[in-house]
Amino acid sequence: MLDPQKFLKSIRNQGIDFSAGVPDSLLKDFCSVMTDEGSDIIAANEGGAIALAMGHHLATGKIPLVYMQNSGFGNCVNPLTSLADSDVYSIPMLLMIGWRGEPGVKDEPQHVKQGRISEELLQAMEIPYAILSEDEEEANKQLESAVNVMNEKNAPYAFLVRKGTFEKYKLQTKVENPYTINREEVIEWMLTEMEAEAVIVSTTGKSSREVFEIRARNEMGHGKDFLTVGGMGHASQIALGIALSKKDRPVYCLDGDGAMIMHMGAGAIAGNLSSNNFKHILINNGCHESVGGQATVGFSIDFQKIADASGYKQTWLVEKMEDLNKAWNQFLKAEGPVMLEVRTTESSRADLGRPTTTPVQNKEAFMKNLGV
Repeated sequence: MLDPQKFLKSIRNQGIDFSAGVPDSLLKDFCSVMTDEGSDIIAANEGGAIALAMGHHLATGKIPLVYMQNSGFGNCVNPLTSLADSDVYSIPMLLMIGWRGEPGVKDEPQHVKQGRISEELLQAMEIPYAILSEDEEEANKQLESAVNVMNEKNAPYAFLVRKGTFEKYKLQTKVENPYTINREEVIEWMLTEMEAEAVIVSTTGKSSREVFEIRARNEMGHGKDFLTVGGMGHASQIALGIALSKKDRPVYCLDGDGAMIMHMGAGAIAGNLSSNNFKHILINNGCHESVGGQATVGFSIDFQKIADASGYKQTWLVEKMEDLNKAWNQFLKAEGPVMLEVRTTESSRADLGRPTTTPVQNKEAFMKNLGV
């Protein structure tokens, strides 16, 4: 396996001193090294990382590094083909892409298709690429070759990174988190306090896994929940689409700070469409927990002001469990769109499982509950 510190040093020695992206579980050790180095920018989304990298190249003439999970590669298709491509502005950049769902490697259902077509997507976009070697000497040769191609063609080059490519590295830079509310506990409390007819759309990551396990251990059934296992950042618009079509059902979006930041414009649509049965719950732990714990800007921005400016009718912020009941009762009775932000710790159970039903089974149960 590659030592992530040594490989990052090799990248820096090639003059690539700028990096931006969205953390990935397969790249988390490499990403953690960059975070500790202090020169990394965690972007709102992968397309934004491409744009940041373009700006760096335009200002310096240097090659930047952009990292991501392949599930987020779709966010890059537009800026890569309509801006960075050699037929447009011809911007060189090194892409590091975590290869979730690699054919022959067991993974979650939401990664299987993306994994199967990752190479085909790069080929269709005419982006030269290599599968990064686990051998240090070979990986450095691949890096030198990639830099030569980027300099020659003034265009992007990609490394697909397999599971287990990098050695373990423990992140030293921790998110300053003064909050004590446990996310799973507060989600369980909320699920028991919601109206009997309420439905939930939960965001990508551990929140959906917790919703599933809470329902299972309390024998509550799974028909009221739509688990947004992929498509990070889109849970609120899925929930809004349901709310607009099922006006007799309270619809709750259980969102996360990283996911909301990723496609923050969704809030403006929710606010302006003014669906009175749309309730937005933001669980803010200030980090991308499920892929390594790298910080978001969730504790540095005012989601209440953003929601207010976007047209939400009311907002609440809860930082202590003892304040939740009062805010919840007001939130429950309020006419939507409304937002309740709850700030939590970044921790979760080590034995947290994954849904035991398939996405199709989830969809069918959910639609049946909605009477479709």
